[in-house]
Amino acid sequence: MKYYLIAGEASGDLHGSNLIKALHREDPDATIRCWGGDMMEKAGATLVRHYKTLSFMGFLEVLANIPTILKNIAYCKKDILAFQPDALIFIDFSGFNLRIASWAKKQGFQTHYYISPQVWASREGRIQKIKRDIDAMYVILPFEKAFYEEKHGFPVHFVGHPLIDAMDGLAPPKEEEFRNRHSLDPKKPIIALLPGSRKQEVDKILSIMIEVTGAFPDFQFVIAGAPSLDPEYYHPFLKNKQVTLVMGETYPLLQLSTAALVTSGTATLETALLEIPQVVCYKGSWISYQIARRLITLKYISLVNLIMDREVVRELIQKDLNPRLLTTELGKILEGSGRKKQLQAYQTLREKLGGPGASQNAAKLIVNFSRQS
Repeated sequence: MKYYLIAGEASGDLHGSNLIKALHREDPDATIRCWGGDMMEKAGATLVRHYKTLSFMGFLEVLANIPTILKNIAYCKKDILAFQPDALIFIDFSGFNLRIASWAKKQGFQTHYYISPQVWASREGRIQKIKRDIDAMYVILPFEKAFYEEKHGFPVHFVGHPLIDAMDGLAPPKEEEFRNRHSLDPKKPIIALLPGSRKQEVDKILSIMIEVTGAFPDFQFVIAGAPSLDPEYYHPFLKNKQVTLVMGETYPLLQLSTAALVTSGTATLETALLEIPQVVCYKGSWISYQIARRLITLKYISLVNLIMDREVVRELIQKDLNPRLLTTELGKILEGSGRKKQLQAYQTLREKLGGPGASQNAAKLIVNFSRQS
């Protein structure tokens, strides 16, 4: 059968790649086209458009790029019509995907959603579009099943979280080789800096992260460069600073780190599953933040705290993300009770996420649904 996947961010590329591998196992004759990234292409799909050209962060940034977004939507529809997939699979990226889903449903295409849009966080009214336009939904967070089924009467499949497979499948990095290759001090413990995967995030957050380095002379700070950005983009942040940039090796870096400063997003959950204590950071433009705080009613912004329904990791948001508070909170997780409490909570978090096999579970359901239709 033929499958068409649409992902628009780095995390979607990761999860999409694992889903593609699982689809090939369930359906050896599968032909797959995708919007995504290098990982999805490597997994065996024909890449139509790279997520680097798709992702815009914040309300103002989206408004400024409306012409580009509309062109991408039109091209996507044209490509789907030419390919005629048996199953159209959306991976998060709701602003784009829900528009395609509305059109696709009218065209008679079978629609699947893997990794739900965060309608439980904001703009809950989108659930009506999902109920109308999506044939099957596969959720990866335990509270999402109750949200959809009990609150909105829409049956969904909880397949577990794909990051469990991704993290558990990582090979242990060779520490000496890693440190030598990146000219790191062989003895100083590492603190990882994850400033996000979008330029807007890096611009707002990385300089604040770097300002705390002087308070921790016994540690070395390493920036996890996002694959969506060029190394040159980070160079202005590196001038006269005791930090190192490592590109494309976020997981090995985290595995070798003592702690991490992490921009809110999927990376907070990845860091937790790798059992690295963290402080969560977020700062957007003033206008975007003011709009977001009126739309989003959640108690927390990190997936770790949302899943646990309590503060496990400290979240420093907007004006609270400053060098003074960041220094204080980082110090709390380098040793002592603050560090111990986070690590203990991570074990409970893993249990809540269910067992391994999320991608395979989703692929099996998608293939069976398509064969029976």
